[in-house]
Amino acid sequence: MTAAHEPNDMDGPHEGPIKTPKQLILAVLYAFVVPIFGIILLVMFVTAEKRPAAGSDAMSPKAVAERIRPVGVVEVKDASDLASLKNGEQVFAAQCSACHTAGALGAPKLGDAGAWVARIKTGLTALIHSAVAGKGQMPPQTGGDFSDYEIARAVVFMTNKGGASLPEPAPPAATPPATTAAVAGGTGVAGTAGSTAAAPSAGGSPKPDANAGKPDTQVAANAAATTATAAPAAATAAPPLYAQACSTCHAPGIAGAPKVGDKAGWAQRVAQGIDALTASAIKGKGAMPPKGGSSASDADIKAVVTYMVNASK
Repeated sequence: MTAAHEPNDMDGPHEGPIKTPKQLILAVLYAFVVPIFGIILLVMFVTAEKRPAAGSDAMSPKAVAERIRPVGVVEVKDASDLASLKNGEQVFAAQCSACHTAGALGAPKLGDAGAWVARIKTGLTALIHSAVAGKGQMPPQTGGDFSDYEIARAVVFMTNKGGASLPEPAPPAATPPATTAAVAGGTGVAGTAGSTAAAPSAGGSPKPDANAGKPDTQVAANAAATTATAAPAAATAAPPLYAQACSTCHAPGIAGAPKVGDKAGWAQRVAQGIDALTASAIKGKGAMPPKGGSSASDADIKAVVTYMVNASK
């Protein structure tokens, strides 16, 4: 027999990797399922909103605006607009509840009459001063998201929950615009007769100058009379310190503070004199902390004492 007719392994029967029906079914199944899953994952990657590298949204307007956002934001509030101010419960929920709800860090728990009774006896003014200036582990609340008046509202809310029955603090008084009298030339006396500017009337046409043609002495007398008329109105205006620190107690007459305008309540105090009352306000007396819990100068304290005395005579 020649070599061409010798048996060879290639002449035998051919067998594939699939030898059973079960293997055939699995092969067909995987042949469909695996590509489908691959297509789904590819579509999800392509249509994804956030993609790394070249598909990053780092330069989108929203991302850029977030990066250049100011660290601080200035919010101007109108103290006379009560509708824009938060009430005591709202301030408590936003600023005070972290400690006063659970009674953490030595803070008296909201509604715990036993913990609040000694504090209520110190008076509302002292409690407001402690909240505004800070006490113990409680940082000062002034200068934050809420005004001192809103902090006072929160103090009243918490004390009333602890057994007190304090009225709502009086809103800060609006400061009237200052009245000034200006005379041409800047010295209070017109340089020459008829040199003062004519003021426009309500209709838009200039009014005739009342000093036109008058001698300088008469013009000076008219200017002095105008200044003297405006001075009493400016003197009776409430100093800003009254609205910031004193009106909380002296407007409603709480915590032993005499109510502004109450002649009977101020009679004995007025008899002591401005200097004695100013000294008491600077040093503190009763439930009133020194300087009413403010950092005002002695001259400002005397000015606000003078205002309250004059308004209560």
